Amino acid sequence: MASVGGQEIDWEAALIQRASKGDASAFERLYREYSGRVYALCLRMTRDAALAEDCTQETFINAWRALARFETRSAFGTWLHRIAVNVVLGRRRRSSFGAEASLESDHLEETEWAFDTPVEESEIEDAIAELPEGARDVLVLSGIYGYSHVETAQMLGVAEGTCKAQLHRARKLLKERLNVEMS
Repeated sequence: MASVGGQEIDWEAALIQRASKGDASAFERLYREYSGRVYALCLRMTRDAALAEDCTQETFINAWRALARFETRSAFGTWLHRIAVNVVLGRRRRSSFGAEASLESDHLEETEWAFDTPVEESEIEDAIAELPEGARDVLVLSGIYGYSHVETAQMLGVAEGTCKAQLHRARKLLKERLNVEMS
């Protein structure tokens, strides 16, 4: 929000409104603002930089097509994340991911981890990449991005209890793989 002449202006809401009416330059600004975060989510879920780029592009294509139906009940970033998760899961259903995947840490968002012993971020990302899909997806959405169990379960199309169990499993596996104590 910015203040102009004592009046609060929500620039994001204005961009969304303009973009929903077909203003491509407004949508481009939204893309520039959110593409890095969407890419990081896709990369963490796919473990493949090229596939994450494709999923990011598909996310924004889908968002452009559905923007007129966007309701402000959730934040725009949350809405994009839900689209991205659906794109990744759809790709996963249509084909299997490659055996070798790469993580480019310079594209990843900063994540704070609570470890009692020092661990390099690259070690954490490698350990996350090695997790089974279900556990990794829940860890990324709930543990890293902070979505509630209910939201994560809805995005992944699983029961809330499954979500909780997968998060517990992911944390246990991370602890074992990193050989550390987690706070």
